[in-house]
Amino acid sequence: MVALQLLGSLGLLIYGMRMMSDALQKMAGPQLRHILAKMTSNRVTGMLTGTLVTCAVQSSSATTVMTVSFVSAGLLTLAQAISVIMGANIGTTLTAWIMSLGYNVDLTSIVYPSFMLGIVLIYMKRFRYVGDLLFGTAFLFLSLVMLSSTGKSMDLEHNEEVISFFASFDTSSYLTILAFLAIGTLITCIVQSSAAVMAITILLCSTGVLPIYLGIALVMGENIGTTATANLVALGANTQARRAALAHLLFNVFGVVWVLIAFYPFVNLVCHLAGYDPEVGGQSSRLPVVLAMFHTCFNVINTAILIWFVPQMERAVCYLLPEKEEAKEKEEFRLQYIQSNLVQTPEIAVLQAQKETAAFANRVGDMFGMVRTLFAESDSKDFAERFGRIEHEEDTTDKVEIEIARYLEQVSDDHLSDDTKQKIRQMMREISELESIGDSCYKLARTLERKHESGKSFTGYQTEQLQALMTLCDKALVQMETVMHGHRADHDIRENYGIENEINQLRQRLKTENATSVNNHEYDYAVGSLYVDMINELERLGDYVVNVVEARFGKQ
Repeated sequence: MVALQLLGSLGLLIYGMRMMSDALQKMAGPQLRHILAKMTSNRVTGMLTGTLVTCAVQSSSATTVMTVSFVSAGLLTLAQAISVIMGANIGTTLTAWIMSLGYNVDLTSIVYPSFMLGIVLIYMKRFRYVGDLLFGTAFLFLSLVMLSSTGKSMDLEHNEEVISFFASFDTSSYLTILAFLAIGTLITCIVQSSAAVMAITILLCSTGVLPIYLGIALVMGENIGTTATANLVALGANTQARRAALAHLLFNVFGVVWVLIAFYPFVNLVCHLAGYDPEVGGQSSRLPVVLAMFHTCFNVINTAILIWFVPQMERAVCYLLPEKEEAKEKEEFRLQYIQSNLVQTPEIAVLQAQKETAAFANRVGDMFGMVRTLFAESDSKDFAERFGRIEHEEDTTDKVEIEIARYLEQVSDDHLSDDTKQKIRQMMREISELESIGDSCYKLARTLERKHESGKSFTGYQTEQLQALMTLCDKALVQMETVMHGHRADHDIRENYGIENEINQLRQRLKTENATSVNNHEYDYAVGSLYVDMINELERLGDYVVNVVEARFGKQ
C-alpha cells in the first residue's frame, strides 16, 4: 500500500506540473512565442528570458523543446537558443525550492481552496486556462503533501535494513558518487521527469536515510537525464535543432564534470550556506533545502561560466553535428519547418504551420517562374526537362498540402482558444488554395506541352499579350508572398484586388479579340483554343491567389 501511495503521489506530481505548464503556455502562448522569437544576439538577455519563461511554465523541458522548435523553424539562431537553454536550467531550480517548501510547510490549506476555485473557473469559458492552472497547482501541492505523509508513514529513519543498506555505501569514494550519478541519469531518462526523481531524492534525504552526498549525486544525474527529452524530440528535426538539443546536453555534462572535480569542498560549501553540517546528525529537515540550494548553485555557477563561451559551444556542436547530414535529408521530400514530434503547445504548432504555409507560397511562386521559363523555351530537350521539373513540383505540392493539413488536424485535437481555431481554419483554406495554384501551373505547362507537340506557335501579338498576363499573375504572386510572410496590419488587401481586376479586364479583352481573330482567319482555331486555355487558366490562377490573401486576412 505504501508503494502504491508513493507511485500515485509521483504520478500526481508529474500530472500537476504538466497541467500547470500547459495552462501557462496556453494563457501566454502568443506573448511567450513573441518573447522568444524576438531574442537578439545579447546572450545575457537570452539567458534571462529562458530563466523567466521556465519559472513561468515550471518546466525546463517545455522551454527547451520550445527553443528547439524555434531553431527548427528558423526563428532563433543556434547562439540565441544556447543562451535561452542556459536560462532554462536556472529557471527549473524554482521547482526544487517549491518541493523543499512542501516538506517544511503544511500546504493542505492551499490545496482544497485551489480545487474549488479552479473547477469554477474551468466552467467559465473566459477563465478556463486560469482554472487549469489552479487545478495543476492544487495537484502539485497535494502530491507534495501526500509524498511528505507517505515518507513519514514509511518511518525509514527507524528501518534498520534501509539504514544499513545506504550506510554500506562509502560516501567518501568517487566510485560511489559516480554510481549514484549514473542511477539518477538513468531513472530520469526513463521517467522523463527530473521533478519526479527530485521528489524521490528529497523524500529519501528528508527521512535521514540517504546521505547528502549521495542525494546530490542523484541531483547531478537528474541534470544530465533531463536533457534526454529535448534530444529525443530533436531526432526527427533538422540539423540546427539537433545542435540546440546537443548544446543542452554539453552544458549539463560540463557542469557535472567541474562539480565532480571539486565535489566535496563544493558540497560542504553549499551545506554551510544552507545551515547544515554533514558531520552532525538530526538535521534531516534541512536536507530538502540543501538539495534545492545545490541545484541552484550548480546551475547559476555553470551558467556564469559558460555564458561567455556561447560562440565556442556553437562551434563545438557544429563540429559534432556537421552540416553535410542536412544535405542528405534534403534528397527526399520533407517539410521545412514542421516537425510533428516537436509539437509542444498549439501556439507553437500554429507558428510552425504558418512558417510552413509561407514557404509553400514561395514554392508555388517558384513553380510559376518555371512555367514562364517553359513558355519561352524552344529547344525540345530543355523543354522536356523543364516540364518534368514542373510535373515533379506539382506532385510535391500535393504532398505539402496533405502533410500540413495532417499536422493541423493533430493540433485541432488539443484544447484550443477561439483565436487559435480561427488561425487553423484560415491555414486550411490557404493550403487548399496554394495547392490549386500548383495545379494551375501544371495545367499551364500541359497546355504548353500540347502546343509544343502539335508544332504550332503563337503569333507575336499572342505571345506579347500572354507575357503581359503572366507578368500580372507574377505580380499577384509576389504580393501574396509578401502578405504571407508579414503581418496583416502592414498590408492592404485592396492592392491584391486591384491586380485581380487588371487580370480580369485583360482576360476579357483577349478572349473577345481572339474570337474576332479566329473569325478573320488570322490564325487557325487550334491555336486560338490553346491561347484561350492559357488565358483562362492564368485568370483562374489569379483568383486562387486572391483567395489565399483573403484567407490570410480572415475574409470569407
